Amino acid sequence: MNVTKPRRIRRTHSEEFKRSLIEACGKPGASVAGVALAHGVNANQLRRWMRERGINPPELSCLPLRVAASEPMGGFVPVQLPHSLDPPIRLELRKGVSVVTVEWPASSAATCGAWLREWLG
Repeated sequence: MNVTKPRRIRRTHSEEFKRSLIEACGKPGASVAGVALAHGVNANQLRRWMRERGINPPELSCLPLRVAASEPMGGFVPVQLPHSLDPPIRLELRKGVSVVTVEWPASSAATCGAWLREWLG
């Protein structure tokens, strides 16, 4: 079985795009990570663009957390869980343009493994 890895394609961004993201990072309440995520760019890449232009990324500010005195501190909070906590095992098998998807209950993973070993021969 031959597995070919897809080729990585290097993206390039215009100077205008880079500057617009850097400007967006300077707005009140904006974070470098948030701006990067919203524009499909890695946050480390955006920080690098800022460093290359001599701009320091904004400092993280932690606002003090205030808890109202009327709210109970700690204690048990009941949580309703769904009936099925057993997510299925999902296999996606590809050969050429054909795709076969198999879902198997995780509770019978051993059976799934035996079936897969037999199927792959």
